[in-house]
Amino acid sequence: MTYDDLWRPLAAIYGSGEARAIVRCVLEERFGLSVADIYCGKVTQLSPDDQRLMGEMMERLLRSEPVQYVLGHADFCGRAFSVGPGVLIPRPETEDLCLWVEQGLAARGCASPALLDIGTGSGCIAVTLALDVAGAAVSAWDVSADALQVASRNAGRLGARVGFALVDALDPPAHTWDAVVSNPPYVRLGERAAMARNVLDYEPAGALFVPDADPLLFYRAIARYAKAALRPGGELYFEINEALAGEMRSLLLAEGFATAEVRNDRYGRPRFTKSTLE
Repeated sequence: MTYDDLWRPLAAIYGSGEARAIVRCVLEERFGLSVADIYCGKVTQLSPDDQRLMGEMMERLLRSEPVQYVLGHADFCGRAFSVGPGVLIPRPETEDLCLWVEQGLAARGCASPALLDIGTGSGCIAVTLALDVAGAAVSAWDVSADALQVASRNAGRLGARVGFALVDALDPPAHTWDAVVSNPPYVRLGERAAMARNVLDYEPAGALFVPDADPLLFYRAIARYAKAALRPGGELYFEINEALAGEMRSLLLAEGFATAEVRNDRYGRPRFTKSTLE
């Protein structure tokens, strides 16, 4: 078993560059091989038990299972978050949303802010804000009990204090917050055909898809809730579908927000909004 033997079959699914990167990731994180080790041929020196385990992991990868599920974790803001079927895999660009929230709170000089993450999934946003914003009181909601179990374990392992609750974003309880942040489902069903199998076959559809006829239903509901729940000076942050940036800005203004700023992610795509009231 060589490095080439491992990545070449995956190239049919991911292309050669990504296939190489996936195999390197597995070899580095699970078997402790450095890049130099890999290119010096030390893959051939794995023990029989490790070769067997690597073979099992490769079988899962060849079925298009995401490497994060195979490894059991995903990196986010410099921390490892446990993931598995039932929770959306944290994306690198969502780190940009967390940073924007943190910058907004710092600019306001908001001491001990009350923060809400709606649709927390793995808990990556809520845990990051709880650990990075001094004195923050963070709450996180999800409609999935399985996701909340994963998020709670992540918070406990990383030492973050987050209050998790099983709440439907379409029927939220009354409360007050200094900032509300959400990365709700936003992929239109009509966009499924362009998506990769490693997403479609494994990641939870409920965390991804919305009807073509009403793709902004979660945003509308959360915006209406936030309008009533935000304290004076409070801010509402969203991760959005880049194809609907204009529609999102119009929706937020129509719902009564005084501002609706759209910001690009690290790849230059319009992926986030920030809104404030009068």
